[in-house]
Amino acid sequence: MKKIFALLALAGIANLAAAADVVGNADAAKNKVAMCIGCHGIPGYKATFPEVYQVPMIGGQSAKYIESALNQYKKGDRKNPSMRGIAAGLSDQDIADVAAYYAQQK
Repeated sequence: MKKIFALLALAGIANLAAAADVVGNADAAKNKVAMCIGCHGIPGYKATFPEVYQVPMIGGQSAKYIESALNQYKKGDRKNPSMRGIAAGLSDQDIADVAAYYAQQK
């Protein structure tokens, strides 16, 4: 039983180390943001699905905030179905890259 706990602890530490290695690359995101620009790149844009709401401009937000938001959509903690669908298809590296891309904008 002690060996199982030790293996589980080791696996958890390995996952944390792997997640810590993900570094965003804004240049790599240039090919990943096409879906974002359609809504988040239009000043004053309002989406109508699933209800009418103001789409936020994300350029200039902190990378940490964008990463957190995308991970929350991916997990279902944030409920917008469009964003959840988009975030579900993103890897951790994709999320870090997109966050770095938008964080460097003004």
